Amino acid sequence: LLKQGKKKARGKLVLVTAMSPTPSGEGKTTTSIGLADALNLIGRKASLAVREPSLGPYFGIKGGGTGGGKAQIVPAEDINLPFTGDIAAVAKSANLLAALIDNHLHHANKLGIDQRRITWKRVVDLNDRALRDIVIGLGGPLHGIPRKDGFYIAPASEIMAILCMATSFPDLRNRIKKIIFGYTRDRKPLTCEDLGVDAAMSVLLRDAILPNLVQTLGHTPTFVHGGP
Repeated sequence: LLKQGKKKARGKLVLVTAMSPTPSGEGKTTTSIGLADALNLIGRKASLAVREPSLGPYFGIKGGGTGGGKAQIVPAEDINLPFTGDIAAVAKSANLLAALIDNHLHHANKLGIDQRRITWKRVVDLNDRALRDIVIGLGGPLHGIPRKDGFYIAPASEIMAILCMATSFPDLRNRIKKIIFGYTRDRKPLTCEDLGVDAAMSVLLRDAILPNLVQTLGHTPTFVHGGP
């Protein structure tokens, strides 16, 4: 299919975006779905690509991320919930790095990580402001090195950005290798490759890198991939 596609004329890309946020969202997804359905109704061959909904907004004031009315992608209830587990895989990959940073600090710290200059945070796919700034490693010597830490929402993590930008699995791993998670006392940047964790982080994303194919209520093929 990829070889056949190279022989054909390139299609046109229509980007739908907005800059006027409201508590209920801006309507980007609903507009995108309606536009794709309308193009197919007038005889154009159109498909749609949208991001995967996050549980943070879904359980917040905004609600679901699959459109509304007749302009919806289905099965909406599955897509709005964990769906194929892509965002969960992103969270596991990000938190694996966080866990191994603290494990390295606990066991001799051969890389010389400066715990005051660790820039990598943990993630969770929920809105939980109490976790934005926390202290970890309390409870004694067996529970790690006490330090300040925090959580981001999973779709806003660097792992999600890399997942969306990667063109292949090798490209995904190469990008993860270059993630800077902190600095030494001499302010030398430290990467995932230095810690030797890039392979494990990448393999957790081996299925998440593949787009998910669903459809709209108007039967327009829709790719659901990546985070907000």
